[in-house]
Amino acid sequence: MSATGEAGRRGEKIRSDVWVGIELRKTGGIDLELKSRVEPYFGDSIRRQVHDVLTTLGIADARVEVEDAGALPFAIDARVETAARRAGADTGDARPERTAVVPPASPQVRLRRSRLYLPGNEPKYFLNAGFYGPDGVILDLEDSVHAGAKDAARLLVRNALRVVEFGRAERMVRINQLPLGLEDLAAIVPEQPEMILIPKVETADQVQEVSSAIDSILNGIGGERPLWLMPILETALGIENSFEIARSSPRVVALTIGLEDYAADLGVPRSADGAESNYARKRLVNAAKAARVQAIDSVYGQIDDLDGLGVWCERSRQLGFEGMGCLHPRQIPVIHGRFNPSPDQIGRALRIVEAFAKAEAEGLGVVSLGSKMIDPPVVKQSLRLVDQARQLGLLPEEKKPEGNDG
Repeated sequence: MSATGEAGRRGEKIRSDVWVGIELRKTGGIDLELKSRVEPYFGDSIRRQVHDVLTTLGIADARVEVEDAGALPFAIDARVETAARRAGADTGDARPERTAVVPPASPQVRLRRSRLYLPGNEPKYFLNAGFYGPDGVILDLEDSVHAGAKDAARLLVRNALRVVEFGRAERMVRINQLPLGLEDLAAIVPEQPEMILIPKVETADQVQEVSSAIDSILNGIGGERPLWLMPILETALGIENSFEIARSSPRVVALTIGLEDYAADLGVPRSADGAESNYARKRLVNAAKAARVQAIDSVYGQIDDLDGLGVWCERSRQLGFEGMGCLHPRQIPVIHGRFNPSPDQIGRALRIVEAFAKAEAEGLGVVSLGSKMIDPPVVKQSLRLVDQARQLGLLPEEKKPEGNDG
């Protein structure tokens, strides 16, 4: 009896994806039937690509159906490989040649004002994500992916990390809950993302398990680039353990919260002002600051309410958060605008930094601005704000304070 498998999606409303059906046979070679919206231009190329992938996978005899809706080669590769695996083929893998430039390693502390979620099984969202200018993109393998499509999304994200350019965005992957997340790590870590998001973390042990798995994978491939972790706290227990989670591994550089799941764990509906999560968000911020990692807020779910998003951002920043997630590109400018320092804040920080530089030059142990003494924590915060303003291009070169080159 023949073994069959399929992957991808088809239909009039589908774009930038491809459906592949494979029936493995014992003889007869490759019988390929292709339907493509771009047949006149790329039909022959798609046929060659499918044959090449099957050859790479060691499949010499099969009937293959392909319905293409304008998919790019990395998506075709992933869908053919997934269909072959689902058909029971004992294959290696057919990851494409790397064409995307691997960005420099992400520093432990960097701008993380916005992170744009991209459903991991939707290739159409990958292609232009970097053009919107988010600080990070999250290729999501968890909540946005149907349980029956986890394997398909994993290969699609793996391939995307090899060929898709995301601009200056920090490339993040949200894995599934353990133990399924360990399979995600095996596929994703070799592709050198900058960060892994761990969902529904409740204890430090869960983070340590992920960190150990990453160490094992990197040791096996000789990887030396830093790979950071951002645990997502989504339950009451996770919030109560937030400090231990924040310092559970040197890879942890930020904590964030998942408000939908947190509210569900409390057994209460989410409100517009987030009153039900005030305690959790404050505790998370305090734990993150105590552990010297960043505190990043959840998403704002009403994507059409940009005024409400602006208010939420201002409250979030006031609590001590340094950024938040976003579900739609239109949210990015609002988030950046609210989390960027204001001109007044930059001006005051510059005056403090200049006073600090002058005090150091004169050998003074006390920093003063006019008749007011400036405490060391305020100086430290001002130095950080000035550095952030430089990163954002909000501080012209000629306004750099003398003696503080950054």
